[in-house]
Amino acid sequence: MQLGGYANRIARIDLNSGQVSYEGLNETDVRKYIGARGLGVKYVLDNGPSVDPMSADNLLCFMNGPLSGTDANMSGRLAVVTKSPLTGTVTDSHMGGWSAAKLKWAGFDGLLFKGKASKPMYAYVENGQISLHDASDVWGKNTSDTVKALRAKYGDDKLAVMCIGQAGEKLVKFACIMNEDQRSAGRGGTGCVMGNKNLKAIVVKGEYANRPRPKDVEGFKEARARALATIMDPNNVTAPTKKDKADWRKVLPGSGGLSAYGTNVLMNITQTIGALPAKNSQLASMPGGVEAISGETVRELILTDEPTCHACPVACKKEVEVTYRGKTIKTESYEYETAWALGPNCFHAERDAIAYMLWQCNEYGLDTIETGNACSVVMEATEKGYLNGLASEGVDFGNADKQIDLIEKIALRKGIGDKVAEGPTRFSASVGHPEMAMAVKGQSIPAYDPRGLKGMGIGYATSNRGACHLRAYTPGSEILGVGGKTDPLAFEGKGQLAMIFQDIHAFSDSLDLCKFSAFAEGPQEYADQYAKFVGVDFSADDVLKTGERIYNLERYYNNLAGFGEGSDYLPKRFSEEASTSEGSKGQVAEIDAMLKEYYKVRGWSNGVVPPSKLQELGIL
Repeated sequence: MQLGGYANRIARIDLNSGQVSYEGLNETDVRKYIGARGLGVKYVLDNGPSVDPMSADNLLCFMNGPLSGTDANMSGRLAVVTKSPLTGTVTDSHMGGWSAAKLKWAGFDGLLFKGKASKPMYAYVENGQISLHDASDVWGKNTSDTVKALRAKYGDDKLAVMCIGQAGEKLVKFACIMNEDQRSAGRGGTGCVMGNKNLKAIVVKGEYANRPRPKDVEGFKEARARALATIMDPNNVTAPTKKDKADWRKVLPGSGGLSAYGTNVLMNITQTIGALPAKNSQLASMPGGVEAISGETVRELILTDEPTCHACPVACKKEVEVTYRGKTIKTESYEYETAWALGPNCFHAERDAIAYMLWQCNEYGLDTIETGNACSVVMEATEKGYLNGLASEGVDFGNADKQIDLIEKIALRKGIGDKVAEGPTRFSASVGHPEMAMAVKGQSIPAYDPRGLKGMGIGYATSNRGACHLRAYTPGSEILGVGGKTDPLAFEGKGQLAMIFQDIHAFSDSLDLCKFSAFAEGPQEYADQYAKFVGVDFSADDVLKTGERIYNLERYYNNLAGFGEGSDYLPKRFSEEASTSEGSKGQVAEIDAMLKEYYKVRGWSNGVVPPSKLQELGIL
């Protein structure tokens, strides 16, 4: 294959036998699905959509895109693609930091793991070769100790290490994969799949000198410069700005807010407009406010560092230091989704307690969004007397100390934690009240209430991997005005808006560029960089068509896996219980009307992709 940007090397690792084989990329598939997310889904589809996610036959893919590890802005991401044990859907979960770059520099577009090792193992990657090694000495360790031990073993503190903690080993259905930069492949239970395969870690040695070069050097240089100019534009939310304390309160969204405060720039905004789910979404804002855990307060009082991922000019990562329960901890990232899930969603805004919980999740290897939702479900069950024989282990809303204890129980599957570790959806059903789970297809919602942000309603309902803000980030338009400001309380046109975002994000996830690039860049910037680096003719229209193909491929997989008509929905709390919060008072999510519009623009039949659409897109 002669396309630029690709290593043209895939490793297939059979953990049953310990054998490793190597192959090139299929150029037809590459042109259709690009890489990372798109190509990973194709590998998982070819493995068979009926596979049990908890069987050895489930495929676990670590996938780079053609721009991963290059000089393209925000190109420090890789996708972990598999069949989710949490949802039963195909899922892709993306990891930042430097792991993607080093994997590309080590000579790989992807690592495909199948089977189950007879004992704990780790994979070592260097110079286009992979070897498997006994991981018994790090099995049982948390993620940071695993990273330290494996780096020490090789005497190299620059190695990338992607690993699971105790939660993955214990097969918590929402365990995640963490790397040395505390970046995670968080959603969908990727860490559970890794643990089920007895795969503790992947260690990668890669050198910058081995990075891929663009086919059209000067053309890519110009395309990259144009893309960077959009990122640095002070009218864009990504634009970096001064970060000293004297200047921090002057920085507003649309003028460097993401760079100054990280994603937590959104905390006060969503609270104000009545779109911040609180008390397991019984409310759409937090009584008493959220200033204590906002990006502004975090920056002023507990911020210690702002490390960045490969090739990123924004630096949204926020490292904090707090002392809680007699322990001083440093952790990252105290970001919006995490702060919400572990805080207001559980009906408190305890700044230092949330930092402690974040540290717990990072060390155990837990998805913070799903963990926060799991805690809030236990709290609602406690409040309403639904726990039955588990009542002695209940946790009241707002009790941060007991919430910390609950997180430990979940990670180690102790007591009530053993049941909660199956996920909020299964736990809620097990106590006879499935309506408590604020989830779609088994995956819990993130930090946006669809009664106050209607686009998120259709985005959650139609996300192929379960409730998710990263499939269609409509708040980009509804809050930040990306691509033109839309009314967050209007439901008309949101089906079309969600589809556009879904298709653009499917493409950028396949390059693989950070989602925040879309706060500044658009289809033209993506098309220009891809075309010049890879060496193909490619337009903005091609970006949208390719994104549509990838999104339909995922939906096709889910249809084959048993997700048919009626699989797109919202929890009834959002469509039947009106918001009582200022900014969205009296509002519900008009999901039926939005679904009707969405299916029309998608060309789907009630959530099922017809053969004619699959043929039109070249999937069949």
